[in-house]
Amino acid sequence: MPPCPIIESNVSTQPTIWLRAEGKAFERRTPLTPTDAASLIDAGISVIIERSKDRTYTDDDYASANCSLVAESSWESAPMHAYILGLKDLPESTQPLHHRHIYFAHAFKRQAGWKELLLRFQRGGGSLYDLEYLMDPDGRRVTTFGHWAGFAGAALSIMAWSVRYSNELPDLAPLTTYPNKQALFEHSHHQLSNCPAVPRVIVIGAGGRCGGGAAEVFRELDVDLTLWDLEETRDGGPFEQILEYDVFVNCVFVSTRIPPFLTPELLTCPRRLSIICDVSCDPSVDLNPLPIYNHCTTFADPLQRVAEGENPLDLIAIDHLPSLLPKESSEDFSKQLLPHLLKLESPEEGVWTGARRKYKQTLKEI
Repeated sequence: MPPCPIIESNVSTQPTIWLRAEGKAFERRTPLTPTDAASLIDAGISVIIERSKDRTYTDDDYASANCSLVAESSWESAPMHAYILGLKDLPESTQPLHHRHIYFAHAFKRQAGWKELLLRFQRGGGSLYDLEYLMDPDGRRVTTFGHWAGFAGAALSIMAWSVRYSNELPDLAPLTTYPNKQALFEHSHHQLSNCPAVPRVIVIGAGGRCGGGAAEVFRELDVDLTLWDLEETRDGGPFEQILEYDVFVNCVFVSTRIPPFLTPELLTCPRRLSIICDVSCDPSVDLNPLPIYNHCTTFADPLQRVAEGENPLDLIAIDHLPSLLPKESSEDFSKQLLPHLLKLESPEEGVWTGARRKYKQTLKEI
C-alpha cells in the first residue's frame, strides 16, 4: 500500500472536499462515488478520500479517478478550508469541531445528543451543513435516500413476515447487502413463496419518495396493498384500521407534531398486525408518530418485539436501510448531490444558504 500523501494545511481558495470513512456498523454507502469525484476534480475541486474497507467502492476505484487517498479517520487533520463530507454520525467525543461538516447529523429535531453535538461545533468554530436540510426554493429536499429507504424497508418487512409464517426459512438476522435491486426482489419472492398466503400490507406516506419505493416492492411482489397519504390521515390518529393488516410500513417524514398513528394502548386490542417497519425511524424525538418504541434496530439484530401475545408484534427500525443496496443508493444520492458540491466555492448561495441558516437557528435554541 503506497504511503498517504501529506496534506498541507495552508489556506487555499480552491474548494476541497474530504470524504471521511464511515464508522457506523454495516454502513456501506457513500455520498460521493468515484465517477462523481472525478467530475469534481475536472471542475478544479480538490477531492481527498479516506481509505475504507467497508465502503461499497474500493480505494482503488477512487485512486483511478485521480483522488488523493489518506488514512481512515484522519479528517481532524484536514486543512481548515476543507469540507468534511460523510453520511452518518461522527465518532462520539467531546472534542470541539473546527471544520465545515456536511452529513446527516440528526440534530435539528432535538434528537438524542443534539445539544452536545452542536456545542462541539460552537466551541470549535466549525459549522454544520445537514444533508437533510438542503432545500430547493419550494422547500423540497434536493438530496435524499428516500426511495431506497422505502424500497429496502418494504423488502425487509416481507422477509420478516415470511420468516414468521414459514417453518422452512432461516432467521432474518444477520442481514447482508445485495448487489442490486433485482437480487433483493428475487430473494423477497423466494421468501414469500414459502408461505401459504400473501400478506395484507398498508403503507402510510405513500405519496412521497420513500412511500413510492415501498410501493414499488409491494407491487412487484403482488401483495394485497393499501396506500395511505395525506387524505387518509387528515383527521389524525390513532388509526385502529392499521391493526387489520399483516404488515405496516411507515414512510411519513414528520416535521411538526401530529397525533400518533399507533399507541401502546391500541396494541392491546385484538389485531392481525404482526410486522411494522418504521422507515422514518425517529424514536428519540417528540414528533415520532409511532411512540411504541424508543430505540433503533440494527442489521445485526433487525427486529424488536413491541407487543406480546398469541400474535407477537415485531418492529424494524433501522436508520440506514438503504445500505442494504449500497451501490444503487449511493449512485443515486451522489448524482443528486453533485450539482451542489460543484457550487461549494460560493457556500453563501443556493441550497447551502438554507442549511447554514438552519444550523444557526438551532444553535440559538441551546
